[in-house]
Amino acid sequence: MKTASAVALPAGFQSTFFEGLTAPEIKAVLAAAKPERVSPRQLLQREGDPATRLWLLVTGRAAAYRVADEGGKLFLRWVLPGDAFGLATIVRAPARYLVTAEAVQEGSLLAWNLASCQALVLQCPSLSKAVNSVVSNYLDGLIEALAARSFLTAEKRLARMLVVSARQIGRTGREGIELDLTNEQLAVTANVSLFTATRKLSKWQDLGILKKHRGKIVLRSLSPFESIGKPI
Repeated sequence: MKTASAVALPAGFQSTFFEGLTAPEIKAVLAAAKPERVSPRQLLQREGDPATRLWLLVTGRAAAYRVADEGGKLFLRWVLPGDAFGLATIVRAPARYLVTAEAVQEGSLLAWNLASCQALVLQCPSLSKAVNSVVSNYLDGLIEALAARSFLTAEKRLARMLVVSARQIGRTGREGIELDLTNEQLAVTANVSLFTATRKLSKWQDLGILKKHRGKIVLRSLSPFESIGKPI
């Protein structure tokens, strides 16, 4: 996406956040943005806190989740380059964040404060519509995550999350589809215990359908996990 702006985006960068905006609107949105760097495990927003900032991830990866009363996490989705979050800052005011977002990798993002968001809504008529479209897509993902938690066994949730992660963050390597995931991260995303995740991964490694490396999981093929993860 080419635009005359002080903010330099990577070549080929795309975002659904910009869909439906005119070129002048995109220019105005980017001109109001503040670039920031993020580090692994950095909390970008915390559910329940006042929604005062909107973000667009440019590089790296983050995780969006809800924190359960007992302290566990309900993983909702990966936040990938091009994804906007903190949308409550624009959708309504005053508002509070509905989910927690935590950086998983070192990366960069663009940030807009509350005053900038309020000014942009007036300056860019299409912005509210674009935000509502993104929110609708996120709600679809939330429904799917809740359904998986309610209706799938732990093994099926693990297999399903491996497939989802492979499609979103996987890359083709010499041994198969490589995922930069630890056992702990996979356990959180699939909503299972670390013990269960480790045991199932060891079982699948013994079967030869995946291979474990330090901080990495390699899938020989998606087919076995698509079969395992199918609802009954």
